[in-house]
Amino acid sequence: MEYNTQLPHLQIPEYGRNIQVMIEHCITIEDRDERNKCAKAIIQIMGQLNPHLRDIADYTHKLWDHLFLISKFKLDVDSPYPRPTPETFTTKPKNVPYPATKIRYKHYGKTIERIIDVAKTYDEGPEKKELTRLIANHLKKSYVNWNKDSVTDDVIFKQFKEMTNNELVIDEAMALTHANELKNKNHNNQTPISVSPGGGKNKNRFNKNKSKFNKNRTNNNNRPAN
Repeated sequence: MEYNTQLPHLQIPEYGRNIQVMIEHCITIEDRDERNKCAKAIIQIMGQLNPHLRDIADYTHKLWDHLFLISKFKLDVDSPYPRPTPETFTTKPKNVPYPATKIRYKHYGKTIERIIDVAKTYDEGPEKKELTRLIANHLKKSYVNWNKDSVTDDVIFKQFKEMTNNELVIDEAMALTHANELKNKNHNNQTPISVSPGGGKNKNRFNKNKSKFNKNRTNNNNRPAN
């Protein structure tokens, strides 16, 4: 009896041992044409065993890469794609640079700071004034989203000045959108809970069973005693 621990290590366990045995046999075929036919047949079987790969872009390319990987790059066949090397699968990806800039108020986010920087470049006029008002209202909306307590316009104006370094002028006599109205907008924008398609059927079935139960109980109560 053979145990899995005694058998060769599976390069890609998702394809199973039979695929690996087929590839090992394909390596031993001396005739190149027959070896190419065998490799293409194995590719078809690999695709049938993993149909989810068809949803991935260039899934056929991925199957050929897996074929060479399972063969430990010993299989010499004509591939329609560039033949991979062991370094292809061992090379570490490059580090993704993450922004190291500080956010003055994290509940407002970094995007609003970029919008403020763009607003500073606008020429004085109605457009800049309206953009300034929209930014202030957005600050209040973000504050309400992340804080349960209400906020006064004075707090928003103060933080607005800090974030803009007093480079954007806002009319403090102007009233911002009320906090309750912002909460209602956020509540209305939430996705409603969907009811399962079988909900109506289950309800009708429950009503029928309930009527049947009440009918049987009535008949039992009207039945004369022995």
